[in-house]
Amino acid sequence: MKIVITGGAGFIGSNTVDKLIGLGHKVVIIDNLVTGRKENINHDAVFYHTDIRDDSIKDIFLKEKPEVVIHDAAQISVRISVEDPRQDADINICGSLNIIEAARASQAKKIIFASSGGTVYGEQEYFPADEKHSLNPVSPYGVAKLAVEKYLYYYWKNFGLEYIALRYGNIYGPRQDPLGEAGVVAIFSKQILDGRDPIVNGDGKQTRDYVYVGDVVEANIKALDNDFVGGLNIGTGIESDVLSLFKILKQISGTDVEKVHGPAKKGEQRRSVLSYNKARQVLGWEPTVSLKQGLEKTYNWFKQRKP
Repeated sequence: MKIVITGGAGFIGSNTVDKLIGLGHKVVIIDNLVTGRKENINHDAVFYHTDIRDDSIKDIFLKEKPEVVIHDAAQISVRISVEDPRQDADINICGSLNIIEAARASQAKKIIFASSGGTVYGEQEYFPADEKHSLNPVSPYGVAKLAVEKYLYYYWKNFGLEYIALRYGNIYGPRQDPLGEAGVVAIFSKQILDGRDPIVNGDGKQTRDYVYVGDVVEANIKALDNDFVGGLNIGTGIESDVLSLFKILKQISGTDVEKVHGPAKKGEQRRSVLSYNKARQVLGWEPTVSLKQGLEKTYNWFKQRKP
């Protein structure tokens, strides 16, 4: 199968590319390398150094003729979306529309979209949230992800372009950027390895559903040939707070670092945890890596790469 993957030099995308190529698929990567890294690019993939908003996207799709598109490229920071909603919309809505239009023009069969279960539901009314939960995002990032889901529904109904929107929890693991705004696990890991005390935003009791990247890759693989159309949560059903992350990482590291509390960030939800029952029923998917196992894998990956 030929697959175009946007953001294929990034954290989730590059891990997915490696798995796809290992399974024998032909992969085309589109990435502007703003947050993606050259060293993440699989040499067996075709690579286009291009922004998803660029006019060249349609020509690339018409040339490559993908059967499936995995759309991972995005502005990934909730905080940046709060600071600059217009930029977030330009990348995450207009850029996504450019990809969807190119997929339609090239007669792709399906789009697998990296949506966000951590933001599209907003402040949760019940825990864990399933796909029937009301959709009231409280950040521009979440608004954009939900808007793209609605556009995908429109293209499916009017043009027959199938889609699965994978509503991710908080993904962590090897290759996550520890220098950006997103990814508390990667940020804490780097701070600990640098001998610095990790900074906890607010009281640290805000919770998220932390999902190991290897499990996310498997969800993408299972979505390739599945006939389901719509949104699916990809989470663990387990709610973990930031203080717990720090405690586990400190134990793994064997260091005597201490947490330092900083100000809380605007636009961030207090609690978030997802039910994956529908993904289990539809895709036969469920998480296999526990939080402690995943944190050990992630911390050790960063440790091995420390200069």
